[in-house]
Amino acid sequence: MLLKLSFSSMRKMFKDYLVLLFGLTISIAIFYMFETLAQNKAFLESNAMISSIVFIFHVGTFILAFITLFYIFYATSFMLSMRQKELGMYMTLGAKKHKVAQLMFFETFFIGIISLVVGVIVGVGFAQGIAGLLMDQLDFSGEGFHALYKSSVITTVIFYVALFLLTSIVNAIKISSKSVLDLLHAEEKHDQVKAKGGRTILGVIFAVILIGAGYYAMFNMAQLAQFGVILAAITITLGTYLMFISLLPYLMKKVKGIRTLNEKGINSFTFAQLRFRMGNLTKVLGTVAMLVALGLGAMTAGLSFYNNVELQASMFHGNDVTIHQPTEKDIQALNNMNTTEENTYHYKVDDNGVYFLKKDLLDHPPLIKQFNPETLEMPEPKRVATDLPDAQYSNSGAEGMKNIPDPWSTALSTELRADFQMFGDRDIFIVDQAHYQKVTTAEQKVVVARVADFMAYLPQLEKIEKRQQQLAASYTGEPGLEMAGGSKFADYMAYKGIASGTIFMGFFLGVAFLMMMASVLMFKLLSSASADTHRYSMLRKIGVRKSLLVKSIYKELFLLFLFPGLVGLVHVLVGMQMFSFILVEPYTKIWLPISIFIVIYGVYYWLTVQMYKRIVLPREA
Repeated sequence: MLLKLSFSSMRKMFKDYLVLLFGLTISIAIFYMFETLAQNKAFLESNAMISSIVFIFHVGTFILAFITLFYIFYATSFMLSMRQKELGMYMTLGAKKHKVAQLMFFETFFIGIISLVVGVIVGVGFAQGIAGLLMDQLDFSGEGFHALYKSSVITTVIFYVALFLLTSIVNAIKISSKSVLDLLHAEEKHDQVKAKGGRTILGVIFAVILIGAGYYAMFNMAQLAQFGVILAAITITLGTYLMFISLLPYLMKKVKGIRTLNEKGINSFTFAQLRFRMGNLTKVLGTVAMLVALGLGAMTAGLSFYNNVELQASMFHGNDVTIHQPTEKDIQALNNMNTTEENTYHYKVDDNGVYFLKKDLLDHPPLIKQFNPETLEMPEPKRVATDLPDAQYSNSGAEGMKNIPDPWSTALSTELRADFQMFGDRDIFIVDQAHYQKVTTAEQKVVVARVADFMAYLPQLEKIEKRQQQLAASYTGEPGLEMAGGSKFADYMAYKGIASGTIFMGFFLGVAFLMMMASVLMFKLLSSASADTHRYSMLRKIGVRKSLLVKSIYKELFLLFLFPGLVGLVHVLVGMQMFSFILVEPYTKIWLPISIFIVIYGVYYWLTVQMYKRIVLPREA
């Protein structure tokens, strides 16, 4: 009989349970998506630039499991709060307490299993869709990645079944420990406000110490290695939760105590709403802050790796493109680019060597970059200023010739691409006009240019590179070689091939965590909205204008979105230091992922406000 009543009640509260199912489903889907990467060791090791990537994913699994634990306990306790009054009525009508507890256990576990089945299916779909989109955009094959990964499914099912079993038992125990009067009057109880000064100060001090230790670990990740990852993960997670739990209620109490601010408009009502709900909000906002940090951090890291590919390709090249013996197509492609500098150098080739005309080099000395591996800083391009007083120079110390000075040797090999890959084992010479005339082969030329935006001309540069490879094959006698270095574009493709997997992982996880972040915050705010309906209705009845109520909603939800967003953003800005020993400039174009996050966060804020208004504001006759 109780089971029948339970199903009947669940049908009546379908909309509320739909919100719960949606939140649980997204949580499960995101966890599964993370595990598709975390458990695929072969894919991680073959597609990441970070040697300890598998270990980092294990730590990430721990953080996500910890956050999920908070989220699932809150979500299932929400179901308990919806059912307490009705369960109390069952007990009033004669139902045994242990039967009601069994009923609560069954409902919690039943909802959990349904969401688990749907969540895994949705997770597979999300993994396939997001991965396919990213692979297409990044031109990344992603060999070894599987959207449907057996071990990930097993891990997700075991983890969530255990969680739902645990929360079902906890909910049943809570029902058993409550009296009938407690259950019947559950909705009339207010949240307890705990904001005592001494406890707050102690909590904040511990939070600052923990977060400070985590930041220290991220600044010194190169020295601390795996221990630094563990230290940062534990201390920042605990410190963030402790900061929200200890400081936020106290801040709201102080803000409400500011008379001039509290008595303006209906701020008194807005701040009271925030203050009395803060006890339940702190853990959720801490969870959101960590998800913001994980999501935005993963996306920022992915974009940083992507942007640093071009920087890394530029470390050894002062120019962007080098074209030996340019064809009409090469010249046309170059004319279509916005070049900032363009120089032409003449040379001749015979079976013994490649002879560059000294006058061309001295009249238009090329830019070079000399990378210092000790500082790991991006070198500035400098023009070769070394004089060439002798008539002839050789790279092999030919008899009667001086060796080519180092700056000019760098310029010839990296900028003019006069190296083994282009000319095989021929010697390289710099000669004056008289010796140049003695070489009887036809004169050739090489064009070296800098462009305004290297990334904007990748398709044209790729075609030029392929034609250069064909030319190199005619000199080296090794046709069919792929881009093996020598030019900036070849280096770019090589670095991109190495970094594509890391970029893919960053974007994939960034999208996943931001989706979960939005789900958690929207779920919390909308699930508690029905309890606020009578407050807004009462204010409307005593004459408060609807426009003021709408303004109050915007203000209240803005503050709830603002706190975790700011904390998560600070974690990301500091956290990017952990990649400083891998990336040339970890903060390159960081404004882009932050802008994307602000737009996504803003859209979810606006949607939450609109949905919240529909629930709490009384409908006008």
